[in-house]
Amino acid sequence: MTMDLGPIEGRLSPPGAVVARIETKDGLELRAVRWSVGRSAKGTVAILQGRAEFIEKYCEVVGELLARGFDVALLDWRGQGHSDRLLRNPRKGHIRHFRTYLADLDAFEAEVLAPFCPRPWFALGHSMGGAILLDQAHAGRSPFERLVVIAPMIALWGLRWPRAARRLAWCLCLLGFGRAFIPGGSGRSYMLRGFAGNVLTSDPERYARTAGFVEADPDVAIGDPTIRWVDAAFRLMRRFEAFEFPLAISTPTLVVAAGRDKVTDTRAIELFSSRLRCGRCITLPGAEHEILMERNIFREQFWAAFDAFVPGLPDAVETVDAIDHEVPAPTSGSIRPLRLPA
Repeated sequence: MTMDLGPIEGRLSPPGAVVARIETKDGLELRAVRWSVGRSAKGTVAILQGRAEFIEKYCEVVGELLARGFDVALLDWRGQGHSDRLLRNPRKGHIRHFRTYLADLDAFEAEVLAPFCPRPWFALGHSMGGAILLDQAHAGRSPFERLVVIAPMIALWGLRWPRAARRLAWCLCLLGFGRAFIPGGSGRSYMLRGFAGNVLTSDPERYARTAGFVEADPDVAIGDPTIRWVDAAFRLMRRFEAFEFPLAISTPTLVVAAGRDKVTDTRAIELFSSRLRCGRCITLPGAEHEILMERNIFREQFWAAFDAFVPGLPDAVETVDAIDHEVPAPTSGSIRPLRLPA
């Protein structure tokens, strides 16, 4: 598996990328990339991607963070991007337990962040990446000063019988089907299925750009998850349901939810966030799941919230309340809204 950066449109490829091959304690090789603005850096933002994503997809975001004066570091999780795959079929999205991803974060910290990236460190995680960051913080292992998590995988959208779905995945694993695709699944990347009817973004240009990365470098993509991956995801999301779980997270956290999310459950995200000891949640009405790949009207709201929170003042969460002009309140009504600049 190549560790280079794949073909990227020139205007979105920030210069100075340093590609690294790092090794986890269990012997897997992962791809990581970092960019630096030099001695003037305000700190480092680590981008932790969602399921089936890859580093190239975030080059626009990298450029925006560099322009804000941050160094940036990214990681391809095990089993996706240009990191080592876990099964003979490289198109299967597979994992046995989500805590295994914490080993990826340990290697990332030891081999990329600690030796090369200036502090303070901040994390920006999307969907699955956001869930892993919350799990790491809950375990008291987060090296980051602040977390920004976008549409975190707290619960899945639209599951009418979640208990039955969890039990079915568990039973299929017991019967030896853990490495099989989910029913109806295949190795075809979701990015090649066309913009019409997608549940990720309402921006056709950014959708087409990501699909272009996959077409130019097919090895960077994976298809649907395995049953074992789904079982592992259900086990993690079941832990998020515990009332005390968010109460144990002491890292200041900004949660950004999508009002029209049809991948993760926005209501569950808002409820979880309302119990954070040191956190706030905002919901962007009309935005779909991939907020950073959305239309500019949503991305501008996100960056306003990000800039209010990172690097922030000593009281990172209360800082946001000193800024005028509210975003519309979250749908649950139980969460104090974050205030954004005009």
